[in-house]
Amino acid sequence: MAKLDKFEKELLKSYEKNEWVSVDDFETKKLKYQEIARYTIQKNKRINLRISEKDLNDIKLKALEEGIPYQTLISSILHKYVSGRLVEKS
Repeated sequence: MAKLDKFEKELLKSYEKNEWVSVDDFETKKLKYQEIARYTIQKNKRINLRISEKDLNDIKLKALEEGIPYQTLISSILHKYVSGRLVEKS
């Protein structure tokens, strides 16, 4: 087995403690993340963007909760906004 880094060791420890639970509606969520991945692959332009450090940290936390890179989350949010699919939670 390859040497595990700190993050991988934490994941393994969590798994061994049975802290993981099955995802409800796995197929729907799988399709959602496949769509995110598809849009990630299709990127062909680069932009530079300045935002506050607090906002960037908050975005990184949300991305961590979703299990995706923060750049992918930002790209997904922008895509949903311009396509009219970004909705505000009530």
